[in-house]
Amino acid sequence: MTKADLIEEVSRVVEMTRKESEVIVEAIFDSIVRSLRTGDKIEIRGFGSFRTRQRQPRIGRNPKTGARVEVPAKKIPYFKPSKELKDVVNASAAMPVEPPAPEEVPNP
Repeated sequence: MTKADLIEEVSRVVEMTRKESEVIVEAIFDSIVRSLRTGDKIEIRGFGSFRTRQRQPRIGRNPKTGARVEVPAKKIPYFKPSKELKDVVNASAAMPVEPPAPEEVPNP
């Protein structure tokens, strides 16, 4: 699902114009990004939580030349799904597909 698909889905479910739905989706994404920038943790019950993790500086290699390159420390966004979300995803994946019924073969 793309951002455009998400906007379209919100527009359909809430019965709003596409433009109004786009404003809502953008506002949610902007709020999440703004909170992560300031170091806050975002928790959406039943969905998961967003936070940042700190990566230590390290020595890397340029894959083209093989030269050593210093990679600075940085923050990365991290998403941890909730137990409810994991259960829903795994329940739909674990639903067995029924095999086709075997055809009856008459006994000679």
